[in-house]
Amino acid sequence: MNAFTGELDHIARVLIVDDELRNRRLLEAMLVPDGFHLFTAETGEDALAVVEREAVDLILLDVMMPGMDGYEVARRFKDGAATKNFPIIIVSALDSHEARMRGLLAGAEDFLTKPVNHAELRVRVRNLLRLKTYGDYGIGSGGSREPGTRARGGGESVSAEAVERL
Repeated sequence: MNAFTGELDHIARVLIVDDELRNRRLLEAMLVPDGFHLFTAETGEDALAVVEREAVDLILLDVMMPGMDGYEVARRFKDGAATKNFPIIIVSALDSHEARMRGLLAGAEDFLTKPVNHAELRVRVRNLLRLKTYGDYGIGSGGSREPGTRARGGGESVSAEAVERL
């Protein structure tokens, strides 16, 4: 799987949010070989600030952080007009059914338990980027849109052709 560039596409942008530097670096190390443009944030507040400055395609989000926890961060992203369609994968040491349900109910599309399996992370990131692209461009919705146009706003996104090359 490789990230992508091209005339109408861009390199997929992934935000990694975790208060532990070691965890951020580990996730970065797993995704760097795929060519993604990576951003990191140490807190929920930092994550909200990054997304205000940068167009992000997907968010990897820890739950247990000081200050605003990952559940609240996910809710805020899903409540925002410009951020509600960003896929969120919660990456947490919590592995109970209750923790997973809280994450999904807060708006996360997926939940991975630490330690994260490298191959599983890559596949889930790829799949959610593909789904986001389909939504952004209206692919598969029965609509007829010109390539490069979006069904809804929210920053630059990745073309369907680019995601298929993953």
